Amino acid sequence: MTNPATTNIAPHSTFAAGDADQSATSTTAASPAQSSGQGSTSIADVVVQKIAGVAAREVPGVFDLGGGASRAFGAVKGRIPGASASAGQGVSVEVGQKQTAVDLQMVVEYGSSIPELTKNVRNNVIDTVEQMTGLEVVEVNINVNDVHIPGDGSDGDDQGTGDRVQ
Repeated sequence: MTNPATTNIAPHSTFAAGDADQSATSTTAASPAQSSGQGSTSIADVVVQKIAGVAAREVPGVFDLGGGASRAFGAVKGRIPGASASAGQGVSVEVGQKQTAVDLQMVVEYGSSIPELTKNVRNNVIDTVEQMTGLEVVEVNINVNDVHIPGDGSDGDDQGTGDRVQ
């Protein structure tokens, strides 16, 4: 015959100790609230998209995010009073219950080492998204689609406004 008090205490103490160990070693484990029926948390795609966009832009050597069309649209939108370019421009994400994947379209500054830059961007995006959301980032795909050369004017922001002819 088993003691009911011992049976009830063992699962509870195992649950609490297991959660403490998991939270100390990993940010991807389910939270105690989700595991214990205290409620659930869902994170919208746009939240992860914006976090990843800001994290990517924080890395020195990243000129801008997005392809040519989205950068041009962002530049036009940025000139409208009260409007601002989206933090998620050039970023697409897939968000699941516990994991997320991020795709970035990026323009780099001339002179930057692209392999080193993309490594730094990838690490910063992973660290920031995992820290802020608790989601495991399973991949960060980066497409470098342009290089910004200072004074070139080919970044799409000032076409037709150069001072070559006055």
